[in-house]
Amino acid sequence: MEAFAWWPRARQALRDLLLPLHCLLCGGAGAHGLDLCGDCAAELPRNRSCCARCALPLPHAAVLCGQCQRRPPPWASAWVPFRYGWPLDRLESRFKFAGDLAAGRALSQLCLREPLPALPQVIVPVPLHRSRLRQRGYNQALELARPLTQALGVPLRRDLLWRTRSTHAQTELGALARRRNVRGAFDVRNVDSLPAHVALFDDVMTTGATLIECARVLRRAGVQRVDVWALARAPSRT
Repeated sequence: MEAFAWWPRARQALRDLLLPLHCLLCGGAGAHGLDLCGDCAAELPRNRSCCARCALPLPHAAVLCGQCQRRPPPWASAWVPFRYGWPLDRLESRFKFAGDLAAGRALSQLCLREPLPALPQVIVPVPLHRSRLRQRGYNQALELARPLTQALGVPLRRDLLWRTRSTHAQTELGALARRRNVRGAFDVRNVDSLPAHVALFDDVMTTGATLIECARVLRRAGVQRVDVWALARAPSRT
């Protein structure tokens, strides 16, 4: 086996020669195995000072923010390595709404370079309704989660949750309307094979309404611990 230890390096060198990395933000040369240059990657807003329970960005890290003290969410902890702001929001929008899968791959790679929490038994992407899936062509949460599950060796369970009805786009709604919009919109499949510890995965967490509803459904079905993972956290619940 040692005779072929050179092969991964040679394969990467060949890829870099034939398909050189380029920065998806400024167009310059990519760096460190990413389609982002070093300067643009450094500009991405990390979410390292936040509420440990809901990942809300805060001036100083805290175990519980004020909202979580008043009304704890139905999950144990949150891992959201980035804040939703410039220039990450540009990459995420290109991935989610313009079909730029290269941007999605770069975002997944960036997540893997951030400090990771305790691993769950399975990762469950937030599902899209079949009508939205037909319109978009892919589930952005699933495509972001897939490289993470492969790199971490954690099974991806896309069969546990399903969206029972179509809902309005959350981006058009306020916090209260978001909660009403997704109420009763999810259900659990395969209740006989539920793991004890699940990490829900979504692309952007704003008010957390979708993740709250998904976590409630999983807990009600018998999952003992639910964590939430997401790419980015919006700076406000409003």
